[in-house]
Amino acid sequence: MNQKNSLAGFRNGLGRFGDAVHDRWLSTPGWQRWILYVFLIIGALLLPSESLAPIMSPYTDWASILFFPIGTYVVLAIGLNVVVGQAGLLDLGFVAFYAVGGYAMALIGTRLGWNFWLILVVGIGICALSGLTLGAPTLRLRGDYLAIVTLGFGEIIRITARNTDEIGGPNGIRGIPHPPSIEDFSLFGINFSEVFGVDPLKYGVLDPRPYYYLLVALAVIVIILVKRWEKSRVGRAWAAIREDEDAAEVMGVPTFRFKMLAFAIGASIGGAMGVLWAAKAISINPNDFQFLLSATILAAVVMGGSGNLPGVMLGAFLVAWLPERFRGLQEYRMLIFGAVLVALMIFRPEGLLPSRQRKAELQEGTGGMGTLGAEVPGPDSQVEEVASK
Repeated sequence: MNQKNSLAGFRNGLGRFGDAVHDRWLSTPGWQRWILYVFLIIGALLLPSESLAPIMSPYTDWASILFFPIGTYVVLAIGLNVVVGQAGLLDLGFVAFYAVGGYAMALIGTRLGWNFWLILVVGIGICALSGLTLGAPTLRLRGDYLAIVTLGFGEIIRITARNTDEIGGPNGIRGIPHPPSIEDFSLFGINFSEVFGVDPLKYGVLDPRPYYYLLVALAVIVIILVKRWEKSRVGRAWAAIREDEDAAEVMGVPTFRFKMLAFAIGASIGGAMGVLWAAKAISINPNDFQFLLSATILAAVVMGGSGNLPGVMLGAFLVAWLPERFRGLQEYRMLIFGAVLVALMIFRPEGLLPSRQRKAELQEGTGGMGTLGAEVPGPDSQVEEVASK
């Protein structure tokens, strides 16, 4: 009993600290927030510094893993959070949209020779259409049934790519073009190649940093758009659907239309990341899009705090970085990684940085996942036991 009380006290202490930080942030003037945002972007751009490599990644190239898996997982987690965290729709096939974006870049780039930027726009459109195609017949399902259908969709995409010789079959596609380069890029009179030793717009094979900078730009745009949606009528509709879809529909919310929109937006973000990753990877094959990637991104969303954008990004960073940081432990690194996830679910089941709304849902017994976890009571929910006589 004492151990149980101590765990509850530890969780409550973390919750109060998080609430205090959240209240302080809400009272901060807008101009101060924008200053912090600018510093965060600058910090992200400085992350590939070689001085951080011995600490962050002593066994692998730090700049390379910043692009993949760290940066890639962060963008994919933001996209999946729209579907799972905000709309409350459990998607186990999110890797399918990542694959569609990657193959769009590979096929259009190698066979039609289009510019990367045009392919990015077309790839986003194709993935949005794929999200609508998947959502139209399946979004009338809920909970486990929807999860099974999305899981099947992800496997259908991978198996179709493997068995279709016209798109490379099991060997995939090679020779994917890079984004167009601009050498000797300068801004405000600063020549980046002389000051920082890198041309941020010179895309090649050896230096991963230009791709990472492009990924940061993509992430900033995605974050701005997602936050705008979250604070709009669309975000309020997603929250209503997540908490109680039947009640939302009774109150006049067109639930099916907003669920379709969530799927299309999440698919677009996943597809954009797929296009960028394929341009960096040069070659892709169906084995790059296993179900394990969908499960890993979902774990990042839940681990960070489903529905809370900073928490989701933190969860994705940790899920991608921890296995690379402890790569020197060989096979034991995955054991340690699993132990960290188990410990987190024990001490912080609502995630590292949950939103207040999600914490309230967890305490009400919905598992912090809307109707998806309705069968699982939260750690602080009261379960009444009725003894029959």
